[in-house]
Amino acid sequence: MPELVADGPSQVFTWDITRLAGPQKGIWYHAYVIIDIFSRYIVGWTVERAESAERAEELIRETIERNGIVPETVHADRGTSMTSRKVSQLLIDLGVTRSHSRPRVSNDNPYSEAHFKTTKYAPDYPERFDSLAHAREWTEGFIGYCNHTHRHSGIGYHTPASVHFGTAELVREQRAATLAAAYARHPERFNRWPKPPRIPRQAWINDPAKRSQLEQHSS
Repeated sequence: MPELVADGPSQVFTWDITRLAGPQKGIWYHAYVIIDIFSRYIVGWTVERAESAERAEELIRETIERNGIVPETVHADRGTSMTSRKVSQLLIDLGVTRSHSRPRVSNDNPYSEAHFKTTKYAPDYPERFDSLAHAREWTEGFIGYCNHTHRHSGIGYHTPASVHFGTAELVREQRAATLAAAYARHPERFNRWPKPPRIPRQAWINDPAKRSQLEQHSS
């Protein structure tokens, strides 16, 4: 069982590949997405006609170079691209710890699974993409929304970009000031002094403390 924790951005990346339906039955495009688990920021992505270890290796290399910080760990499931010699050798060369889900345990890659579920339940998600260009265009727009507009409940209702690039604490201070002013004007509207939600200090894959609590409840 992988047990991974990040207490800041650029420590643990997780990635996966999902299929997007093409214009006709039997035609699929393949979306590769790399996520920083602490900030939920999508640090790298591409959509290709096929899944390949070569493209996966290129994307991971490009993503780490663009990020400017080498992550401590890169996590993925046990697909052929994820366990390929090319990807493994790249991570070894960079000094990155390789982590993999247990066979057939989707909960070991929760951030990627949640992202793909959110993607395919988006209101404007196409039933089929007209072309590879269409799939790339839609994915680019959706990832832009996820990174820079969507306020994620798992990170205190901040945007992933704000958490990843270090502006979330300032935003939280501004929210606290706004709430304090609202309380001063109309204290009768509040049950207690309002505070904005905190940004979690850690992000886990398989937190042993939570697992222990679940085991205690079930026993």
